[in-house]
Amino acid sequence: MINLTINGKALQAKEGSTILQAARENNIYIPTLCYDEAVEVYGACGLCVVEAEGIPKLLRSCSAKVSEGMVINTESERVIQSRKIALELLMSAHDGDCIAPCQLNCPARTDCQGYVGLIANGKYDEALKLIKNKIALPASIGRVCPHPCEKGCRRANVEEPINIAQLKAFAADLDLKSDSYIPEKSAPTGKKVSIIGGGPAGLTAAFYLAILGHEVIVYDMMEKMGGMLRYGIPQYRLPKEVLDKEIAIIEKTGVKMVNGKKLGVDFTIESLRAESDAVIVAIGAWQSSSMRTPGEELEGVYGGIDFLRGVIQGKPADIGEKVAICGGGNTAMDACRTAVRLGAKEVYVVYRRTRNEMPADKLEIDEAEEEGVIYKFLTNPISFNGENGKVKSITLQVMELGEPDASGRRRPVPVEGKTEEIAVDSVIMAIGQKLVADDAKGLDLTDRGNIKADEDTFETNLEGVFAIGDATNNGASIAIEAIGEADRCSKVVDAYLNGESFETRVPYISKRDEDRIDYSAKEKQSRITAKVLPADIRNKNFDEVSLGLTEEEAKAEASRCLECGCREYYKCKLLDVAQRYDINPQRFKGEMPQKYTQDENAFIERNTAKCILCGLCVRSCREVMNLSSIGLLGRGFTSNIAPAFNLPLGETNCTNCGLCVSLCPTGALTEKANLKKQVPLDEKYEERKVEINGKEASVLVSTYGDDILRVIPNDEVSRNSGLSRDELFKLCLK
Repeated sequence: MINLTINGKALQAKEGSTILQAARENNIYIPTLCYDEAVEVYGACGLCVVEAEGIPKLLRSCSAKVSEGMVINTESERVIQSRKIALELLMSAHDGDCIAPCQLNCPARTDCQGYVGLIANGKYDEALKLIKNKIALPASIGRVCPHPCEKGCRRANVEEPINIAQLKAFAADLDLKSDSYIPEKSAPTGKKVSIIGGGPAGLTAAFYLAILGHEVIVYDMMEKMGGMLRYGIPQYRLPKEVLDKEIAIIEKTGVKMVNGKKLGVDFTIESLRAESDAVIVAIGAWQSSSMRTPGEELEGVYGGIDFLRGVIQGKPADIGEKVAICGGGNTAMDACRTAVRLGAKEVYVVYRRTRNEMPADKLEIDEAEEEGVIYKFLTNPISFNGENGKVKSITLQVMELGEPDASGRRRPVPVEGKTEEIAVDSVIMAIGQKLVADDAKGLDLTDRGNIKADEDTFETNLEGVFAIGDATNNGASIAIEAIGEADRCSKVVDAYLNGESFETRVPYISKRDEDRIDYSAKEKQSRITAKVLPADIRNKNFDEVSLGLTEEEAKAEASRCLECGCREYYKCKLLDVAQRYDINPQRFKGEMPQKYTQDENAFIERNTAKCILCGLCVRSCREVMNLSSIGLLGRGFTSNIAPAFNLPLGETNCTNCGLCVSLCPTGALTEKANLKKQVPLDEKYEERKVEINGKEASVLVSTYGDDILRVIPNDEVSRNSGLSRDELFKLCLK
């Protein structure tokens, strides 16, 4: 035995062992992507380097042997810098998406590709469970979310993005019609969290904290929970019966809900701090923003949020027959469509830019027009004119588009001397909303008058008090933004309650070069949207407009997904190492030497764009299986791994044994799943013993629910059995 020291730990190793073997036997981590005990040492990745006292150069631990008295450091600054450079070089030539753009574009980081793929396979319960990992109110959000995920969907480069939002609502609605899914709760922690505000942010935080085992109580000033989902979104978009069912599910997790209690009147932040281990402030933004337009004080001029809340509470304002709505966002759309349903004969939307620049959802814009709303584009109110204290008309400044502003949209500028006037009975200002400052006493505010909260940890100036949602930092945003913050905040608060620190570093992920993606071979398929009530019927009532997707429509729409995200994400060794270090592959960015390939093979898919040339597949095929079905082609930067003469893998002597797949440290070689559509599941392979030709054999099996996704032969008997993959599947099913 050899005596040596690794990272200050004295240990022994067998003579002839490598440093890597000695470290592994003593549970000391050294990264490597090209080493496996089944094949000869190759030393391709350069990640296993370590520093040894008295030796000037770094050693590759996979090949360097231990010696008596050796002192090794596996994490010195010099070692880390070397690994970072190696990783940056590998990643600079790795053209793959760890996570699909739709998920990256979702503020809640919902696994859109995952649940869309599950719906395509008819796995609706599993899809709902995946959604509920991030969204506690999926049926409600599926109806009202302006779906930023779809703005990142690459299917738009073929024809139209996937209808992700309505697919979410489809899966959630099925759940509400059955025994609704409630995640298993952790054991009680004895910790108590008080949440102020029962809107989407507060309810989401409550849901996840309750699941983590904490006692949670939510206080809200309104008569019912739901916040802006209830009081700011009309019934025809979000039936409150749906919202009530989802809130009831949250309540079943043990969350206590107290309504009709207002901060600063019935309790204070300090009183809750005294009785709680943590407090979350999610009070929302309930005050309509002012336009600073002369005449705002006139009777008949309403704030958008105030107007909508009055209608939902059964106290609609008397708006008359001619109504002007100022604004171009979704609140403006809600206001104008509500005005139509209240019986207004002429409903105008005044917007200072053009239709193309409107931030509202296109579907809302189109449906409002179908219902009779009149758009006054490139106009801006300069005064609300009254008579006897009541608004009678609105003077509009005619605008034109100039240069782009900070938002990227062209700036509207007045056309000098050009105005118009329209007669109105009421005006609804729907240009935004803000925090009621008196509700945040004791908390530091930003220059914009919002609660100042750390953008990573949501901590405020008060110990143990966190703040999320529309009341914080940048102010009011979309509900999914608040939900995303609440999900992350629940994890921060859980760590805080456990006396732990929370990791805020954003881990590295790989993204494809958008300019290199070829969509020419993709078949064009029209986007499927849910049918809606006819305009001449829906504009007379508050019945839900959307009829929802049928099962057939949902499966067909979900099947359009391009599956951009890597399904090896959860077990990719390359990503695991890359995320341990702060790397910047962009500094080595150049022309990608490899192109995406997809072989016509029944069981193995090959994507050379993700290959890092570790050589494990080539060596295992040659050294273990004695086949040499694939090899290294070319030299230098043009080197590639492929079958001889670049033949498809199916035309070689490959036996589909799966050894190369099991050793591949990236998604360059993957086993095709036994499903119609691939989904990026957190797959875990388990060894299973089967009988083949009277002999015991070992196979690796990946399952999801009742389905076997993949089967990989795992020993000589299973690899040389001559059985097809379907026959192996049947054996495993027994």
